[in-house]
Amino acid sequence: MQDAFAAAVERWPIEGTPTNPRSWLISTGRFKAIDRLRKTRREVDADVEVIAELPEEPYDLVDDRLRLIFTCCHPALNPDAQVAMTLREICGLTTEEVAAAFLTNPPTLAQRIVRAKAKIRDARIPYEVPEQRDLPERLASVLHVVYLVFNQGYFRRADLALEAIRLGRLLAELLPEPEAIGLLALMLLHDARRQSRTTTTGELIPLEEQDRSLWNREQIQEGVSLVERAFGLRQIGPFQLQAAIAAVHAEAATPADTDWTEIVGLYDVLMRADPSPVIELNRAAAVAMRDGPEHGLTLIDEILARKELTEYHLAHAARADLFRRLGTKPEAIAAYQQALALAVEEPERRLLQRRLRELGVQATT
Repeated sequence: MQDAFAAAVERWPIEGTPTNPRSWLISTGRFKAIDRLRKTRREVDADVEVIAELPEEPYDLVDDRLRLIFTCCHPALNPDAQVAMTLREICGLTTEEVAAAFLTNPPTLAQRIVRAKAKIRDARIPYEVPEQRDLPERLASVLHVVYLVFNQGYFRRADLALEAIRLGRLLAELLPEPEAIGLLALMLLHDARRQSRTTTTGELIPLEEQDRSLWNREQIQEGVSLVERAFGLRQIGPFQLQAAIAAVHAEAATPADTDWTEIVGLYDVLMRADPSPVIELNRAAAVAMRDGPEHGLTLIDEILARKELTEYHLAHAARADLFRRLGTKPEAIAAYQQALALAVEEPERRLLQRRLRELGVQATT
């Protein structure tokens, strides 16, 4: 690096400062190191050959935090371990916050991180900045990390949400793959509703009750444009589909204008691309809006009957909302109380408490 800085002092006054000085210094230092190895370590031909095979075109991850995230998402580790460790060690989330993101308990999550660190130590996995050719195989884990950071910042920490969007923009520039573009679109479309999703007292406002005049239309327009760009690449993935669903919501002038048929159709495709109980739950809620509450209840009860999402408060909250719409008060109260017992985020808890008060129950949990 000293050689690189020396070269900069000599050349920049004559040639001008590069567009990306950091990238220039890193790549110059790298090639200076290769030259030095070639001169001083002729006897270690294998090492020289390996280094000489590095790509000729320099690249730069631009951002230190993004660089570290790519480094931690090593393919030798289990994907869940990659994400959990990166969120905890690099993004600064607490063990409790990471556990909530994985729908598990903190002790289980802590053990997962301990095992990942042990594997790194025992297998002597090198933690180094991956070469450009290695970035695509780590992209899925990195996208997952960035989205979980965004989700953690969605209610409580706007700084985390904004940091995730910033990282998403860098990713879309570095690797303009359909899913990277789709993730950026998804975060922008959700974040566009920031000003309307909670009351001044911190209570969550459901989508259908939000003041849409507060939505950031410029951000929505950018998000919709990114969805169209991602779909145009004809490699459909989960983040693009979720972004498309968010775009349908964002473009509806009123709740009554929402095209629930299109949303259910997108969820059908999403279930084939990335099946999960949470996506199935969201699809059930969309079916309830299209076909009626009783149809949604049947689907949610099927999920819970399989012992899936029994500890997930939103499953019980969705069930409670459908009972409320059907006018079956006792079942709605019981489901709201179960959701409240499981909910952690304060904005959601306050909404559930309000729903119970509306049904004549004073929530104390």
